[in-house]
Amino acid sequence: MTRSHDNQAFRRGKRQQRLRRLVGEAIADYQMIEEGDTVMVCLSGGKDSYALLDVLHALRQSAPITFHLIAVNLDQKQPGFPEDVLPTFMRTRYPEIPFYVIERDTYSTVKRLVPEGKTTCSLCSRLRRGTLYGFAEAHDVTKIALGHHRDDILETLFLNLFFGSKLKTMPPKLVSDDQRHVVIRPLAYCREEDLQAYAEERQFPIIPCNLCGSQPNLKRAEIKAMLAQWQRQFPGRVDNLFRGLQDAVPSHLLDRSLHAFESPSPEALLAFRRAHPLDPQRLDSDLGEGDLNPWSDLSAVQPQTQLIASTGTSVQTP
Repeated sequence: MTRSHDNQAFRRGKRQQRLRRLVGEAIADYQMIEEGDTVMVCLSGGKDSYALLDVLHALRQSAPITFHLIAVNLDQKQPGFPEDVLPTFMRTRYPEIPFYVIERDTYSTVKRLVPEGKTTCSLCSRLRRGTLYGFAEAHDVTKIALGHHRDDILETLFLNLFFGSKLKTMPPKLVSDDQRHVVIRPLAYCREEDLQAYAEERQFPIIPCNLCGSQPNLKRAEIKAMLAQWQRQFPGRVDNLFRGLQDAVPSHLLDRSLHAFESPSPEALLAFRRAHPLDPQRLDSDLGEGDLNPWSDLSAVQPQTQLIASTGTSVQTP
């Protein structure tokens, strides 16, 4: 029994250390928090926002900079919402962190405007965002921290790709179009399974979202299941997908607003070639075939050139 408890304590300690390290790395990589910031943590009562507040509170004590935390909950007047849970939690766990509850009946608005069976997430998100932006401005908040994690970011990528025909997702840091607000996602590098286990270990009082959680067949649930299946079949694939988001090559996509796809005129191209003769030994590397086809091994190929006199064209024979 003692050994089992020791192993559990070791795993808990490693998980806590990993989450703090990943949050610290994300903050540093994307310059999320700076000296003198007032960071507003949006506390929903879900596992992710609890973990975000808990990790930021711990990091603040050892951070090389000074920043302030406040926690804010938007009471959307969902039926049965336990209004005493979050105030009690904040008083007992983090009495030194200012906590605010904003009351706004977005639930009735969403229910009135969205047809039965349709996804409410988009409208609900816009209403929340507007309310939180207004509060942030009134209280001199400089960063708005949301609890989206690595899995949320990947799921959003495929939601936008499959159902919106857009190659985009949630960025770790986003400045609003009017330059008035900065949204950060310090959990961007954290896996959902770690956050779930962490919430259980820390015994956070989870409040379910009855507004969106009651909707069947959500597209996000389909994407989540797809990614989980990929991870079971091909361990490491999800990690590779996330790393790919950090290594985009605009010139190898199709968006003309990101890359002009300009090229020299035929005359300029031929003049450049004449002025810069190609070293035959560098032919393979200059072609860039390794970038286009990672399975190719041009160094192992010894092509022979066959001259076709009638056309003046040369082709390679195997």
